[in-house]
Amino acid sequence: MCNFEKLVGKLSLEERQSLLGKLKAQTSFSREPLYAEEEKISNAAENLETIFSRLPWFLRAWYQFLSFFRSEKPMKIFENNQVAALGISIQERYPGLYDYQSGMLLPAFYRQAENLKEAARFFYSTLDLSVNRDKASFFAFLGSLEMPDVHRYIQINADPAVIVGKNPNIQDLELRQQALKGLEDALALVTDDNRNAMYLNVRSLNCLKELSSFLYDRLIMVFSQSNNAGGKTCPASVVKELLLSLNNILLSLKVVPQMTLLQSLFIFTLQEKSDEPGFDVNKEIHSLLAKAEEALSVIREFNKRVPLTWIIRCSMRDMSYAPREVSGGEDWLAVYREHWKRRIESFSNEFLKDRRRREMLDSFGNLFKGKELKTLENAQSDSNPDGMPIKGALALSFLSTFYSAVFVPEMNKPLQVLLIDGEFKKKEARVEYTESYNNIIKLDDEIKNLDRQISPGGFFGKNYNQARMEMSSLQLKRRKMQLVLEEIQEDIQKILAQAKEASWSMINILNAITGRQEGDKQDYLKNYAKLTAKDNRLSFVLGRAIEYFQTVIKTLDDIREMESGY
Repeated sequence: MCNFEKLVGKLSLEERQSLLGKLKAQTSFSREPLYAEEEKISNAAENLETIFSRLPWFLRAWYQFLSFFRSEKPMKIFENNQVAALGISIQERYPGLYDYQSGMLLPAFYRQAENLKEAARFFYSTLDLSVNRDKASFFAFLGSLEMPDVHRYIQINADPAVIVGKNPNIQDLELRQQALKGLEDALALVTDDNRNAMYLNVRSLNCLKELSSFLYDRLIMVFSQSNNAGGKTCPASVVKELLLSLNNILLSLKVVPQMTLLQSLFIFTLQEKSDEPGFDVNKEIHSLLAKAEEALSVIREFNKRVPLTWIIRCSMRDMSYAPREVSGGEDWLAVYREHWKRRIESFSNEFLKDRRRREMLDSFGNLFKGKELKTLENAQSDSNPDGMPIKGALALSFLSTFYSAVFVPEMNKPLQVLLIDGEFKKKEARVEYTESYNNIIKLDDEIKNLDRQISPGGFFGKNYNQARMEMSSLQLKRRKMQLVLEEIQEDIQKILAQAKEASWSMINILNAITGRQEGDKQDYLKNYAKLTAKDNRLSFVLGRAIEYFQTVIKTLDDIREMESGY
C-alpha cells in the first residue's frame, strides 16, 4: 500500500460510516447559506428595457422630456439614474467599501479581500493535500460514504482479490471479465439520489478549489495607499475582470459543504500524520472542522458585508449585469468508474505476478534440490515489510541461492579443472573464460555487499531513511527517496547484467569445448581429451553446467518480465 493511502486503506466502510455519524452528532456546524445576495441580483433577471416599459406613463414621458434637452436616449438617462441610486445605496448601507462618484474601492473593501484570502488559504492547503493529489481515489472514498451499497457491491463482486479468494485457480482473462462485470453491475445500482448527492459534493469541491486558487494577490497588490481615504484604495475598473471572476465563484458556493465531503477531505489531508505516535483521527478531524467553520464564516461574512454585484454594476454602469455560476462536477461518475477500472487492472496484475512468482518458487525447489530461497535480509518482502522497497530483490535472491545450492557443490570443481589444467589454444579464450569464471565467483559477495548497503546502517539505508525523515515537503521527500532507490537500481542492474553476460560467455565457451556447436574443440582447448580421460564424468558435468547457465538466463528474463507488469 502506498504512503498516500495509509489512513484511507486502514478505514473499513463501517469505520468510515461510524466516524461520519460521530462527527455529525458531535459537531454543531452552521448550515446557514454562504451566499445570500439574491435580493441584490434579482432584478437582473429582467432586461432594463422591460423595467423601463413598466414605469408609469408620466415617468416615461419625463425621461423623454429630459432626453430632448440632454441629447441622450431616455433609456440611457434612466440607466444612469438607476446606477446613481444604486451607488448612493451602497455608500449608505455599506460605508467605506466603494465610492460611487470616483469609482474607487475603499480601505474597507481591501480589508475584506485580505480576510477572504486568509480564509481561502485554509481550503487551498486542504485541497492540495487531498483531492489535488489523486482525484480519482478521493472520489472513490467520497463515493463509499454517499453510496455505501454501491461500494460494498464493488468490494464483493468487482474486487479481483475477492474473486481470486473464491476461485484461486481462475484464469487471468476470466478474472478480468468477472471483475469488470461486477463493476458495471455495481454502477447500475447508482440511484438518482446518489447521483445528486455526489454531484453536489463534487460541485462544492470545485467551487472551493476555484475560491482557494483565486488570484487574491493580483487583486490586493493593485491597491495603493490613499491619505484622503485613510487606507488603501483601487479603481474598480482596473480590477474589473478579477471582480467578475470572484463574484461568479462566490455565487456558485452558496451552500455549506456537506459533512461527508469535509470528512473525506480531512481524512486524505491527514495521510502523512497517521503514523505519528498518539495520532487520533477523531480529534484531528474535529480540529480541522473547527478551522473549516471559521473559514466558512469569513466567506459568509464577506458576502454579507460586500455587495459585490452592486459594486460591479455601478463600476460597469450596467444594471442588467448578474454573476454566472461556474461549471464543474459533471464528470464525477466517469472519474469514479475509471478509478475502479484501474484498481481492477492493478489487482489483476498483482494476482498474475503473484501466481507467476509462486510458479517460479516451485521451480526453484527442484533446481535448488529442496533448499529454500535465500531472500535478501534488508529488502522488502512478506517476512520483512519494513525492508528497502527495491526492484530486483527476487532476481538477486535467486542468484544468491543458485550460487550456494548449485554452483558451488556441482559446477565449481569441474569449471576449476578447466581454469587450472585447461590448455587454451588462444590467449583471448583463456582471458574470456577466466573473466567469466571470476565474475561468477564474486557474484555472491557482491549481492551480500549490496544487502549490507541497503540495511539501516548501510550507505543506501542511511540515505533513504534520512530522506524519509526530513522535515520538508512531501514531494521533495519522495523525490529524494526515489533518487536513492534509483541509485540502488543501477547497482542491481550491474550485478544482473554481469551475471547474464558471464552465463552467456560460459555457455558459448563450454559449447565449443564440449563440441556442442560447430567448430573444432581444439580451437578452444588442446587437452580436452586428456582431461575427460582422467575424469570420465567431466563431459557430462560440463553439459549440465551449460543447462544450468541457460536456466539462470531464462529465470532472470522471466523475473524481469514478471516485475515489469502485464
